[in-house]
Amino acid sequence: MKLKDKTAVITGSSRGIGRAIAEVFASEGAQLVITGTSIKSAQKTASEIVAKYNCKAVAVALDVSKLGSCEALVKASLDNFSKIDILVNNAGITKDSLVFKIKESEWDEVIAVNLKGVFNCIKAVSKPMFRQRHGRILNITSVVGQIGNVGQINYSASKGGIIAITKTCAKEFASRNILVNAIAPGFIHTSMTDKFTEEQERVMASVIPLKRFGETFDVAKAALFLVCDDSSYITGHILSVNGGMYM
Repeated sequence: MKLKDKTAVITGSSRGIGRAIAEVFASEGAQLVITGTSIKSAQKTASEIVAKYNCKAVAVALDVSKLGSCEALVKASLDNFSKIDILVNNAGITKDSLVFKIKESEWDEVIAVNLKGVFNCIKAVSKPMFRQRHGRILNITSVVGQIGNVGQINYSASKGGIIAITKTCAKEFASRNILVNAIAPGFIHTSMTDKFTEEQERVMASVIPLKRFGETFDVAKAALFLVCDDSSYITGHILSVNGGMYM
């Protein structure tokens, strides 16, 4: 098992890509901290994963936009498992709008959750990881952070910022044996893409060399590689999981 006895904190893990990452990590022996804005949904996911994989997991309510909430998450994780080996920053939201229509509140909320949230969680987890002189931090960015997207100036900016955070922290944390990497998914079947009609999905898939959307476990398996010992000489890397949409 590649993550036997490792403690993994995964933000936004009650559903979607975050849940898939949690399941893959559990299958490889990790003990989990499942988070969500709703404690009920986080507890439900945690109990289902425990039953399926016979692992240890706790649920924590989290607002990544608030540093205090992220610090409380780290404390709860340490209280339960004594250490944090892996942090996956997956929590994110969208508030799509064209530039001339977007509201200031829509900009602020997406930046607060998607970008500041990553900073908050990394800042909160950095002290225990520095003390133990070991850790893996994995940030979930997006292909639109690399190429931009019409109607997503806030989301694209937040995801581009995550790439910059990843590279900066990789340089700052390397001396403490803390590796910081990111995954940039393309179009993945999640609740965010469920709103597309079949025709819209067909048109979008037509620009992807593999001619299809990805699945959450495509991202989760890539995440496993970047947090296990197989990638011990990789840091500051942005791994594209996009079917060839951006190369």
